[in-house]
Amino acid sequence: MILLDDIRNELVNARPDVEELGSALQIERCEHELRDMKMQMEYDGFWDYHEKAQKVTQKCNALERKIENYKKLCQLLEDTIDMIDLCQEEGDDSNNEEILADAEKFKETLASEKLKTLLTGEYDNSNAILTLHAGAGGTEAQDWAQMLYRMYNKYADAHGFKVDLLDWLDGDEAGIKSASFIVQGENAYGFLKSEAGVHRLVRVSPFDAQGRRHTSFAALEVMPELADDVEVEIRPEDIEMQVYRSSGAGGQHINKTSSAVRLKHLPTGIVVSCQTQRSQFQNKDYCMKMLRAKLVEIKEREHLEKISDIKGDQLKIEWGSQIRSYVFMPYTLVKDVRTGCETGNVQAVMDGGLDDFINAYLKALSQGTLGSASAAEG
Repeated sequence: MILLDDIRNELVNARPDVEELGSALQIERCEHELRDMKMQMEYDGFWDYHEKAQKVTQKCNALERKIENYKKLCQLLEDTIDMIDLCQEEGDDSNNEEILADAEKFKETLASEKLKTLLTGEYDNSNAILTLHAGAGGTEAQDWAQMLYRMYNKYADAHGFKVDLLDWLDGDEAGIKSASFIVQGENAYGFLKSEAGVHRLVRVSPFDAQGRRHTSFAALEVMPELADDVEVEIRPEDIEMQVYRSSGAGGQHINKTSSAVRLKHLPTGIVVSCQTQRSQFQNKDYCMKMLRAKLVEIKEREHLEKISDIKGDQLKIEWGSQIRSYVFMPYTLVKDVRTGCETGNVQAVMDGGLDDFINAYLKALSQGTLGSASAAEG
């Protein structure tokens, strides 16, 4: 039985949370800024400067979405309370299921909007460039890397993000040795930055005829896609370029006629590659985007003053310092060693159910309680 009084009380008690959210999102400031921008767009000659006009338009669209989402949340709250009052007044319980659904939608939306207030990093609203690397362990690790690739694609689909593959290197027998892809959408980097690090798998290997349990590792790098006006000093003499024929996943993934490009940043040893674009020029352009993003990400993470302070030995992957363990056998458990967040529903996680882990990371980050990645039992 649905108790409308309980639901109503819960919703009424949520009003201060909604007001607090409005303050955190700075809705009034956003409305003022949006009005100013729309006035700019009406000035003569505004559209003569295409790049500047495009940036203003994009900012306007982002502000409009933020304001609209908040107003919809407020409207949903008040409409649901009004519906409860009307049904109780008329003694009508035919809308109880709809009221319950609206109340749940409100709570989920409120939680989602609250989470966005934790995205305060300079590049959090950017697209994200992800690169997966299989660890030692041959086919088993390469299969694990491909499983993670699928997981992040599922996550992106569930959140309305678009995924474009940039580079793909097949495994020896199955899976992948590496893959780079860009996840496009509002706050993609802000959410996915929490996934950077080493991911550990424990399972009975399907590639082991003896049915023995194996432990495998794969590493994920996450970088923000930088706007073209973000200046990153990269000297031409510090780049070594190689051109090679595209190969990999085939079909829709790879354009076989394109010329793949690999760039190596000599001072740091960073290597990036792209093979999915239609020309060598486009592949090189994407490689430069990835290299710029990686250098900036490391500079920010290491709290360095300038790009030239980055040293190659800081880029090595430490396979023992995983951020998360995925245990398929002898029990089922996914546990993040930094936050302690865990679940026994491994399949849901592998199908893209990462929200609990990402939310826990962002909350711990904002509270300054984030633990360091270390080896976990399991």
